[in-house]
Amino acid sequence: MKTVNPTQGFFHDEFPLNEAIPIAGNQLPEPINISRDLASYTTEIQAEVSRRLAYLKWIEKRLDGGWTQARLEPLLEQASTELGTEPPNWRTLARWRKKYSNSDLQFSSLIPKHGNKGNRIIKSDSSAENFYDQAVKRFLVEERPSIAAAYRYYADTIRIANQKLIEKPIKALSYSGFYNRVKMLPPYDVAVARHGKFIADSKFNMISAHMPPERVLERVEIDHTPLDLILLDDELDIPLGRPCLTVLIDSYSHCITGFYIGFEGPSFNSVRKALLNAIKPKTYVHKKYPVIENDWPCSGKPETLVVDNGAEFWSQSLELVCLELGINVQYNPVRKPWLKPMIERLFGNINSSLLSNIPGKTFSNILEKEEYNPNKDAIMHFSTFVEHFHQWVIDLYHQNADTRKRYIPALSWKKGYEYLPPAQITDEDLSRLEVIIGLSSQRQLRRGGIHIHNLRYDSEELSLYRKNHASGKQSLSVIVKTNPDDISSIYVYLDKLERYLQVPCVDRVGYTHELSLQQHLINCRLHKNFIDSALDLDSLARVRMKLHERIEQEVAELNSIGKKRKSLPSMSRLAKHQQVGSGEKGTIVGQPLPTELLKSKQHKQENLIKQIDEWDDYVSDLDAY
Repeated sequence: MKTVNPTQGFFHDEFPLNEAIPIAGNQLPEPINISRDLASYTTEIQAEVSRRLAYLKWIEKRLDGGWTQARLEPLLEQASTELGTEPPNWRTLARWRKKYSNSDLQFSSLIPKHGNKGNRIIKSDSSAENFYDQAVKRFLVEERPSIAAAYRYYADTIRIANQKLIEKPIKALSYSGFYNRVKMLPPYDVAVARHGKFIADSKFNMISAHMPPERVLERVEIDHTPLDLILLDDELDIPLGRPCLTVLIDSYSHCITGFYIGFEGPSFNSVRKALLNAIKPKTYVHKKYPVIENDWPCSGKPETLVVDNGAEFWSQSLELVCLELGINVQYNPVRKPWLKPMIERLFGNINSSLLSNIPGKTFSNILEKEEYNPNKDAIMHFSTFVEHFHQWVIDLYHQNADTRKRYIPALSWKKGYEYLPPAQITDEDLSRLEVIIGLSSQRQLRRGGIHIHNLRYDSEELSLYRKNHASGKQSLSVIVKTNPDDISSIYVYLDKLERYLQVPCVDRVGYTHELSLQQHLINCRLHKNFIDSALDLDSLARVRMKLHERIEQEVAELNSIGKKRKSLPSMSRLAKHQQVGSGEKGTIVGQPLPTELLKSKQHKQENLIKQIDEWDDYVSDLDAY
């Protein structure tokens, strides 16, 4: 089968596909050992070396003859008066001169012997060493007992042993002596024994770094994080839960190039939407949010996309998308976040500066929560927060200098863009971009068209293609692209014609109209609960109507609750089903509610929560796609 040729892809690739960026730590030269210098000693030792050298030089200039007592003692009295320090004994001075001359005038020969004091191991009586070794073994365990606990074990074992001795009892170390010996154990070995090798390596090993980029979009980092914030439904004023942020940041300029906020969590779809937002020009900003003052110029194709090892980044769909767009994917090594430092720092910046003053903020550490209830105190609607986040990114983060005054993201982007603009897309290519960044899979083109997602897709043109290019009874293998936001049609790559064909779903009842893949998966789950026969679109349509009525009923009942907002355990999953996200909508309400429905019988809040708990069973274990 002929595969998609990336050179015939969507962009004119100005840069070749790069290999993974080399790590600077792998190219370090061999270490050079340099002997100790005078500055490494204490100020007292430095002063003493200077005093000795001053006496030697003063005497050498005035001495006539050998270094004898008769000649040195009168000169030492004069030197003491001029130099203003206590003079040494003449024998001491002669010894200094001999060492200094024999060392080829190296200052190290004048360092007093007590300068080498320290780092002595305080040892106990030899008979107590075995007890000390046993106590250290009890200290170097994963339970991480304190030094005081290890000393108690050490002292108790010696006390018990002394009860059996008649003469010369074993003398134990004092607590300070035991403490000092333990503190002089190799720190790395202690960390390995008490915390594990990974923690020890993270604490003591060298931290390498990536090569700095030279232009905008040369290296773009992407990651997800749950926001420490409870948001409200736009229309119902009920807590939806904590949204998930997927964000891309340019390593050269530190600019945020794109993001997506939603409730579905890390998945290919959230990566897809964030990547679309990053690549497309941000022409919507001033139309949708006129309060924003500055432009958001970041757009274009990344050269290298730096990802972690999440399942959504190892998907075949993302691999094919990046191959088509000419994007090199670089996987960050496991447990080495310092190789992706900018996005990790950005998440901390968002939680500390953006979310800190918004009512409804949650705490990563439950102990910090105290009596604060984010569900009760939440006041910000979802769409308001999306606007607030846009304004923070464009007018604050991009325009402000970092804490060490090294760069301003907006100015860095402007400078890098003027030096070498990144590859851009044209208006004609926007529709094709939606196809390229789709959920990709391999399917068989057979009688009846394409069978995927428990649905069937077919058209006259697809049937004609099969008639002309199928060989015998064998079916054709084709690449299929699905837009997760709308499964009413798919795109099939026709290998012989070298183009994609949009193929509609065979749906005579309109079931798939504006239906997302996530909603369809939930509907299929519901469908299996009351029918055992083959999947039928008529039945699915009934399920969808029943589900729609169920949501409307819950919405009406939530309206009846009024301002008595309580944490509803499945609101975030309901928001996920209803595709609440940035660039889409901010409420779980689909269509305006009928008057008859608003007048229906009201239920108590406890019954409503029970109903939503039952709804939760349908969506609790659906895998992200």
